[in-house]
Parts: sequence; C-alpha cells; structure tokens
Amino acid sequence: MHTIKAFIITLLSITIISCGNSGTQKTNLSIATDAKNNVITIGETVKLSVHNPKGLEISSINYSFNGETIEDSFKLDDQKLGIQTITATVKFGESSEDITTKITILSNVSPKVYGYKIVNEYPHDITSYTQGLEFHNGELYESTGQYGESKLRKVDYKTGEVLQNIALANQYFAEGLTIINDHIYQLTWQENIGFVYDVNTFEKTSSFAYGKSKEGWGICNDGKNIYKSDGTDQIWLLNPETLVEDSKLQVYTNKGKIVGLNELEYINGKIYANRYQKNGVAIINPKNGAIEGVIDFSPLIKLVKQHDGLDVLNGIAYNPDTNTIFVTGKRWDKLFEVEVFEK
Repeated sequence: MHTIKAFIITLLSITIISCGNSGTQKTNLSIATDAKNNVITIGETVKLSVHNPKGLEISSINYSFNGETIEDSFKLDDQKLGIQTITATVKFGESSEDITTKITILSNVSPKVYGYKIVNEYPHDITSYTQGLEFHNGELYESTGQYGESKLRKVDYKTGEVLQNIALANQYFAEGLTIINDHIYQLTWQENIGFVYDVNTFEKTSSFAYGKSKEGWGICNDGKNIYKSDGTDQIWLLNPETLVEDSKLQVYTNKGKIVGLNELEYINGKIYANRYQKNGVAIINPKNGAIEGVIDFSPLIKLVKQHDGLDVLNGIAYNPDTNTIFVTGKRWDKLFEVEVFEK
C-alpha cells in the first residue's frame, strides 16, 4: 500500500492552490465562503456571504458561478475542477456592484492505480523523438520532434516500415497529432501554429494559430471535440470547424492540480495523458478534468536499447481493431502493445 501511495505522489507531483477574494476599493465589499482557503471538494456544499465592513444598506445579492445563477448555499455536483469564479451582484441604494472571488474545486475520488501486461513488442525507429501517436484505419501515424528532425509519418506498426513521410521546416519543433474527418492535425511546440494535412496525401491544407494557450504539446479527439494540452494543468477544447479554443479543462486530483500534461489519446470515453518526465499516464475524465487513474509504465524504459539519446516515455495510441494500447518513447527502439487493468 505504501508503494502505491508513493507512486501516486511521485507520478502526479501534486500542488494545492489557495485563492483569495478580490473586492473593490470604494465599498470594500467582498465575497466570503465557509471553505478553508476557498478550496472545496466535489459533493460538498459551500455557503456564501458578502463581507460588508462599511455597513452599507444592501437591498439584494445575486450570486453566479461561471455565469450561471446559484443560491448562497451552493452544492458542488458536476462542475469542472480547478480555479473557478463566483460573482455576486450587490445592490445598495441606487447603486449596484459586481464583486468576485476564486474558488478551487478538487475531485472527490482518489486516482486508481492501473497495471499493464505486454501483449506484443514491435520495432520502432530509434531516431524518432516521438511526440504524437495515433491509429487510423489500422495504420499508425506518428509525429516526431526536435528542430531539424521533426516529421509526420505513417508507419506499418508491425514491421516499423515507414509508409509515408514528410519533414517539417527546420524552424518547427513538432508535437502531438490527431486525425478527424480525414484530416491530420499536428501541433508545433513554441511556434504558436498547428498544421492541417490531408490524411491520404499528406498535403498541407491549412494551419491554425493557438489562442490563450502558449504552447502545443498533445492533441486528441473524441470524434467531435478536439482536445489540446500545453504542458500545464490545462486541456483546451478546440472547435473542430474553426480550431478556436472554446473552453478548457483544468486537471486535478483530490489533492491538487497536475501539470506537465503531454501526449494525449482519447480511449473509451476518457483522455489518457502522458506526464512529461514521469514515465506514467494519467486517465482523465473529459467532463470535469478529474484524474481517475494512473498507469505506471516506468519499467518499460529498461526493456529498450540503452543509448546516449534515450529519453522518456511518450506516445500512446489506442487501436480499436485489437482493443489494446500502444506505447513508446523518445528514441526508443520498441513499440509496446499492452493491455491495461486495475490493480
């Protein structure tokens, strides 16, 4: 049991966030909650009040949570996790004022620990700095990084044979990829641009700029929505038509936020995310951002060729034809097919 707890702590590197009130200078009105440090867990009820140090004659107070009307006693149910905003519209005399406070919402479940069984091992290009991995129509697509080495390719995963390959210009450091509606979406790291290709010809058809996210790390889709990570605790939801960042998830456990989210894969209703430098994968609820499970893949790096360029686990792809998961790493000479199970 101690080993499992130690693993979760190491893999997730948890950080608690505390948030305070922000009032105005004129009235000194502020929102108070009954939650310690304004940190609240799903399932709990938070009680709200307005701190009124000047004794203003308040005629009404209306609260809202991320724009939706709430009561002053507010039960957290299916809200998104992370730092969220509560607003109070306070009326006094002939005046009205909006004041806000931030609360941090935690998950109400501890992440489950999953193990894995290796089903098969396949060859993988040891020179590939793997950033993105995804199956489409039974074939494996891969995005590789590093300036001057970045590529987009289609691979016969059983033999490692490269079926299609294009190199990116030297100024781009490629990151994750995903495929939807016969288009490949490939991210770049710090260049603030993503590329769109025809999945059959690899012809570049368009590009898109990032919005509020500063970098490109991982990307996946559920057949409708596109999810994008940026190396923080945030996963952005992109409009599949405009590729605008419409909204975001903040990824949290029952203890705090989780950063370093990298390569993403959507598997059976959950987002699987490599955590950079952790050799593990987090299983995320795409509705609220809760980490519901973790997989420790750290033993795999010992099964590949040891060399100076060897780097961390990265690259996770689900093959619906086999109902198995494929994982590899940066400059690994093997691609592992695994079955995952709850310990």
